[in-house]
Amino acid sequence: MPGTKSRTDRPSKSASSSASGPKRSTSRGRAAVDFDALTDQELGEYDVKDLWKAFEQNPSQRLRNYFMEKYLPLVRYNAERIYARLPDEVDIEDLMSAGLFGLMDAINAFDLERGVKFETYCAPRIRGAILDELRTMDWVPRLVRHRSAKVDQARNQLQMKLGRVPTQQEIAEHLGVDGEEYKKIQRDGRPTSVVSLSRSYNQSDGNRELREIDVIKDRTQLNPLTQTQRNDLKDLITKGLSRAERLIVVLYYYEEMTMKEIGATLDLSESRVSQMHSSILARLKAQMQHREREFDAPRAG
Repeated sequence: MPGTKSRTDRPSKSASSSASGPKRSTSRGRAAVDFDALTDQELGEYDVKDLWKAFEQNPSQRLRNYFMEKYLPLVRYNAERIYARLPDEVDIEDLMSAGLFGLMDAINAFDLERGVKFETYCAPRIRGAILDELRTMDWVPRLVRHRSAKVDQARNQLQMKLGRVPTQQEIAEHLGVDGEEYKKIQRDGRPTSVVSLSRSYNQSDGNRELREIDVIKDRTQLNPLTQTQRNDLKDLITKGLSRAERLIVVLYYYEEMTMKEIGATLDLSESRVSQMHSSILARLKAQMQHREREFDAPRAG
Protein backbone atom coordinates (compact mmCIF):
# COMPACT_ATOMS: atom_id res chain seq x y z
CA MET A 1 0.00 0.00 0.00
CA PRO A 2 1.17 3.55 -0.68
CA GLY A 3 2.46 5.46 2.32
CA THR A 4 3.66 2.34 4.05
CA LYS A 5 7.13 0.95 3.93
CA SER A 6 7.66 -2.64 3.04
CA ARG A 7 9.48 -4.94 5.35
CA THR A 8 12.33 -5.13 2.84
CA ASP A 9 12.85 -1.32 2.92
CA ARG A 10 13.50 -1.22 6.65
CA PRO A 11 17.20 -1.30 7.63
CA SER A 12 18.09 -4.45 9.45
CA LYS A 13 19.22 -4.23 13.08
CA SER A 14 22.45 -6.03 12.36
CA ALA A 15 23.32 -3.75 9.47
CA SER A 16 22.80 -0.56 11.48
CA SER A 17 24.89 -1.79 14.38
CA SER A 18 27.79 -2.91 12.20
CA ALA A 19 28.10 0.36 10.31
CA SER A 20 29.99 2.24 13.02
CA GLY A 21 29.95 1.39 16.67
CA PRO A 22 32.03 0.54 19.72
CA LYS A 23 34.92 -1.88 19.70
CA ARG A 24 34.26 -5.56 19.51
CA SER A 25 33.35 -7.42 22.64
CA THR A 26 33.79 -11.04 23.57
CA SER A 27 30.63 -11.24 25.65
CA ARG A 28 29.05 -14.49 26.61
CA GLY A 29 27.04 -16.19 23.98
CA ARG A 30 29.47 -15.45 21.18
CA ALA A 31 31.88 -17.95 19.76
CA ALA A 32 35.30 -18.15 21.36
CA VAL A 33 37.93 -16.03 19.60
CA ASP A 34 41.42 -17.29 18.86
CA PHE A 35 43.41 -14.16 19.70
CA ASP A 36 46.68 -15.82 18.81
CA ALA A 37 45.63 -15.88 15.17
CA LEU A 38 44.77 -12.16 15.00
CA THR A 39 47.04 -9.33 13.89
CA ASP A 40 47.82 -6.29 16.03
CA GLN A 41 45.35 -4.23 14.04
CA GLU A 42 42.62 -6.78 14.61
CA LEU A 43 43.44 -7.01 18.31
CA GLY A 44 43.19 -3.25 18.55
CA GLU A 45 39.54 -3.44 17.50
CA TYR A 46 38.64 -5.33 20.67
CA ASP A 47 37.99 -3.72 24.03
CA VAL A 48 41.11 -3.84 26.18
CA LYS A 49 39.18 -5.29 29.12
CA ASP A 50 38.14 -8.24 26.99
CA LEU A 51 41.76 -8.79 26.01
CA TRP A 52 42.82 -8.77 29.66
CA LYS A 53 40.08 -11.27 30.50
CA ALA A 54 41.27 -13.51 27.69
CA PHE A 55 44.85 -13.18 28.91
CA GLU A 56 43.87 -14.14 32.45
CA GLN A 57 42.15 -17.26 31.15
CA ASN A 58 44.93 -18.11 28.72
CA PRO A 59 48.18 -16.13 29.24
CA SER A 60 49.45 -16.67 25.71
CA GLN A 61 52.67 -15.24 24.41
CA ARG A 62 50.79 -13.53 21.57
CA LEU A 63 48.71 -11.38 23.93
CA ARG A 64 51.73 -10.73 26.16
CA ASN A 65 53.70 -9.37 23.19
CA TYR A 66 50.72 -7.24 22.17
CA PHE A 67 50.53 -5.69 25.64
CA MET A 68 54.30 -5.13 25.64
CA GLU A 69 54.11 -3.18 22.38
CA LYS A 70 50.96 -1.33 23.44
CA TYR A 71 52.42 -0.04 26.73
CA LEU A 72 56.01 0.45 25.54
CA PRO A 73 55.59 4.27 25.47
CA LEU A 74 55.05 4.13 29.26
CA VAL A 75 58.51 2.62 29.64
CA ARG A 76 60.12 5.38 27.57
CA TYR A 77 58.17 8.07 29.43
CA ASN A 78 59.30 6.90 32.87
CA ALA A 79 62.87 6.25 31.71
CA GLU A 80 63.19 9.75 30.26
CA ARG A 81 61.86 11.36 33.45
CA ILE A 82 64.44 9.53 35.58
CA TYR A 83 67.22 10.05 33.01
CA ALA A 84 66.72 13.84 33.14
CA ARG A 85 68.12 13.88 36.72
CA LEU A 86 71.10 11.61 36.03
CA PRO A 87 74.63 12.33 34.74
CA ASP A 88 75.57 11.80 31.11
CA GLU A 89 77.44 8.58 31.93
CA VAL A 90 74.11 6.75 32.29
CA ASP A 91 72.67 5.37 29.05
CA ILE A 92 68.93 5.79 28.62
CA GLU A 93 68.78 2.52 26.69
CA ASP A 94 69.92 0.68 29.83
CA LEU A 95 67.11 2.32 31.77
CA MET A 96 64.56 1.31 29.15
CA SER A 97 65.80 -2.28 29.16
CA ALA A 98 65.31 -2.40 32.92
CA GLY A 99 61.89 -0.79 32.55
CA LEU A 100 60.84 -3.50 30.09
CA PHE A 101 61.38 -6.13 32.77
CA GLY A 102 59.18 -4.10 35.11
CA LEU A 103 56.50 -3.89 32.43
CA MET A 104 56.68 -7.64 31.86
CA ASP A 105 56.25 -8.34 35.58
CA ALA A 106 53.30 -5.94 35.70
CA ILE A 107 51.61 -7.71 32.78
CA ASN A 108 52.00 -11.12 34.42
CA ALA A 109 50.73 -9.92 37.81
CA PHE A 110 47.92 -7.61 36.70
CA ASP A 111 44.50 -8.42 38.15
CA LEU A 112 41.56 -6.89 36.32
CA GLU A 113 39.21 -7.50 39.25
CA ARG A 114 40.93 -4.83 41.35
CA GLY A 115 39.32 -2.12 39.25
CA VAL A 116 42.58 -0.29 38.60
CA LYS A 117 43.71 0.80 35.15
CA PHE A 118 46.79 -1.01 33.94
CA GLU A 119 48.58 2.28 33.21
CA THR A 120 48.24 3.27 36.88
CA TYR A 121 49.28 -0.18 38.08
CA CYS A 122 52.39 -0.63 35.94
CA ALA A 123 53.99 2.83 36.36
CA PRO A 124 55.40 2.15 39.89
CA ARG A 125 56.70 -1.24 38.77
CA ILE A 126 58.50 0.29 35.80
CA ARG A 127 60.08 3.01 37.95
CA GLY A 128 61.03 0.45 40.59
CA ALA A 129 62.78 -1.75 38.03
CA ILE A 130 64.71 1.26 36.70
CA LEU A 131 65.75 2.36 40.18
CA ASP A 132 66.89 -1.18 41.02
CA GLU A 133 69.07 -1.12 37.92
CA LEU A 134 70.56 2.21 38.98
CA ARG A 135 71.38 0.78 42.41
CA THR A 136 73.28 -2.09 40.79
CA MET A 137 75.23 0.44 38.71
CA ASP A 138 76.13 2.47 41.79
CA TRP A 139 79.46 1.53 43.34
CA VAL A 140 78.66 3.21 46.63
CA PRO A 141 76.62 1.08 49.11
CA ARG A 142 73.16 2.28 50.12
CA LEU A 143 74.29 2.72 53.74
CA VAL A 144 76.96 5.18 52.65
CA ARG A 145 74.45 7.07 50.53
CA HIS A 146 72.10 7.22 53.51
CA ARG A 147 74.82 8.61 55.79
CA SER A 148 75.84 11.18 53.17
CA ALA A 149 72.23 12.29 52.88
CA LYS A 150 72.11 12.78 56.67
CA VAL A 151 75.23 14.96 56.46
CA ASP A 152 73.63 17.12 53.76
CA GLN A 153 70.46 17.39 55.80
CA ALA A 154 72.41 18.41 58.92
CA ARG A 155 74.37 21.00 56.92
CA ASN A 156 71.16 22.58 55.59
CA GLN A 157 69.55 22.65 59.05
CA LEU A 158 72.59 24.29 60.65
CA GLN A 159 72.89 26.82 57.83
CA MET A 160 69.28 27.89 58.34
CA LYS A 161 69.76 28.05 62.10
CA LEU A 162 73.12 29.87 62.15
CA GLY A 163 72.65 32.00 59.07
CA ARG A 164 76.04 30.95 57.70
CA VAL A 165 77.84 27.90 56.36
CA PRO A 166 78.53 25.57 59.32
CA THR A 167 81.98 24.21 60.00
CA GLN A 168 82.84 20.53 59.84
CA GLN A 169 83.14 20.40 63.63
CA GLU A 170 79.63 21.83 64.04
CA ILE A 171 78.20 19.29 61.59
CA ALA A 172 79.98 16.44 63.37
CA GLU A 173 78.61 17.56 66.74
CA HIS A 174 75.11 17.84 65.28
CA LEU A 175 75.36 14.27 63.99
CA GLY A 176 76.87 13.00 67.24
CA VAL A 177 80.09 11.67 65.67
CA ASP A 178 83.73 12.54 66.21
CA GLY A 179 86.00 14.23 63.69
CA GLU A 180 87.54 11.04 62.33
CA GLU A 181 84.15 9.42 61.78
CA TYR A 182 82.91 12.53 59.99
CA LYS A 183 85.94 12.52 57.69
CA LYS A 184 85.29 8.85 56.93
CA ILE A 185 81.68 9.63 56.00
CA GLN A 186 82.84 12.39 53.67
CA ARG A 187 85.53 10.20 52.13
CA ASP A 188 83.19 7.27 51.52
CA GLY A 189 80.47 9.50 50.10
CA ARG A 190 82.58 11.01 47.36
CA PRO A 191 80.99 10.29 43.96
CA THR A 192 82.58 7.50 41.95
CA SER A 193 81.57 6.94 38.37
CA VAL A 194 82.77 5.10 35.28
CA VAL A 195 83.35 7.06 32.09
CA SER A 196 83.73 5.41 28.71
CA LEU A 197 86.85 6.55 26.87
CA SER A 198 84.96 6.09 23.60
CA ARG A 199 82.29 8.59 24.62
CA SER A 200 82.10 11.66 22.39
CA TYR A 201 83.57 14.88 23.76
CA ASN A 202 80.93 17.58 23.31
CA GLN A 203 83.12 20.64 23.74
CA SER A 204 84.69 20.40 20.31
CA ASP A 205 84.33 23.48 18.08
CA GLY A 206 85.52 21.84 14.88
CA ASN A 207 84.03 19.23 12.60
CA ARG A 208 86.35 16.51 13.87
CA GLU A 209 84.63 14.13 16.25
CA LEU A 210 86.51 14.00 19.54
CA ARG A 211 86.37 11.26 22.12
CA GLU A 212 87.21 11.34 25.80
CA ILE A 213 90.47 9.49 25.15
CA ASP A 214 91.56 12.27 22.78
CA VAL A 215 91.41 15.00 25.43
CA ILE A 216 92.80 13.17 28.49
CA LYS A 217 95.91 14.85 29.83
CA ASP A 218 99.01 12.66 29.85
CA ARG A 219 100.41 13.29 33.33
CA THR A 220 103.42 11.05 32.71
CA GLN A 221 104.78 13.31 29.97
CA LEU A 222 106.84 16.33 31.05
CA ASN A 223 106.02 19.79 29.83
CA PRO A 224 109.00 20.95 27.73
CA LEU A 225 108.60 24.58 28.87
CA THR A 226 108.45 23.62 32.53
CA GLN A 227 111.42 21.30 32.17
CA THR A 228 113.46 24.03 30.46
CA GLN A 229 112.63 26.56 33.17
CA ARG A 230 113.52 24.00 35.83
CA ASN A 231 116.93 23.35 34.23
CA ASP A 232 117.66 27.08 33.81
CA LEU A 233 116.81 27.71 37.46
CA LYS A 234 119.07 24.86 38.54
CA ASP A 235 121.98 26.26 36.50
CA LEU A 236 121.40 29.73 37.95
CA ILE A 237 121.31 28.51 41.53
CA THR A 238 124.33 26.22 41.29
CA LYS A 239 126.45 28.70 39.36
CA GLY A 240 129.55 29.64 41.38
CA LEU A 241 129.22 26.74 43.83
CA SER A 242 131.89 24.14 44.42
CA ARG A 243 131.37 20.55 43.32
CA ALA A 244 130.38 19.40 46.82
CA GLU A 245 128.01 22.34 47.32
CA ARG A 246 126.40 21.76 43.93
CA LEU A 247 125.85 18.10 44.73
CA ILE A 248 124.22 18.99 48.04
CA VAL A 249 121.73 21.31 46.30
CA VAL A 250 120.95 18.90 43.47
CA LEU A 251 120.67 15.81 45.65
CA TYR A 252 118.56 17.54 48.32
CA TYR A 253 116.14 19.58 46.19
CA TYR A 254 116.03 17.65 42.92
CA GLU A 255 116.70 14.05 43.95
CA GLU A 256 114.90 14.48 47.32
CA MET A 257 117.59 12.73 49.33
CA THR A 258 118.00 13.21 53.08
CA MET A 259 120.97 14.83 54.75
CA LYS A 260 122.12 11.45 56.00
CA GLU A 261 121.99 9.92 52.52
CA ILE A 262 123.85 12.88 51.04
CA GLY A 263 126.53 12.56 53.72
CA ALA A 264 127.00 8.89 52.89
CA THR A 265 127.29 9.74 49.20
CA LEU A 266 129.85 12.54 49.69
CA ASP A 267 131.65 10.78 52.57
CA LEU A 268 130.70 13.57 54.98
CA SER A 269 128.93 13.58 58.31
CA GLU A 270 125.25 14.53 58.50
CA SER A 271 126.03 17.57 60.65
CA ARG A 272 128.65 18.75 58.15
CA VAL A 273 126.14 18.44 55.27
CA SER A 274 123.57 20.40 57.28
CA GLN A 275 126.14 23.11 58.03
CA MET A 276 127.14 23.41 54.36
CA HIS A 277 123.46 23.50 53.36
CA SER A 278 122.77 26.43 55.70
CA SER A 279 125.80 28.30 54.35
CA ILE A 280 124.67 27.73 50.76
CA LEU A 281 121.17 29.04 51.48
CA ALA A 282 122.54 32.20 53.09
CA ARG A 283 124.74 32.96 50.07
CA LEU A 284 121.96 32.19 47.57
CA LYS A 285 119.57 34.45 49.43
CA ALA A 286 122.02 37.32 49.25
CA GLN A 287 122.64 36.71 45.54
CA MET A 288 118.94 36.56 44.71
CA GLN A 289 118.26 39.84 46.50
CA HIS A 290 120.83 41.59 44.31
CA ARG A 291 119.33 40.05 41.17
CA GLU A 292 115.70 40.56 42.12
CA ARG A 293 115.07 42.93 39.23
CA GLU A 294 116.01 40.26 36.73
CA PHE A 295 113.06 38.15 37.85
CA ASP A 296 110.49 40.93 37.61
CA ALA A 297 108.02 40.55 34.73
CA PRO A 298 108.60 43.12 31.97
CA ARG A 299 106.04 45.89 32.01
CA ALA A 300 103.88 46.50 29.00
CA GLY A 301 104.84 49.62 27.14
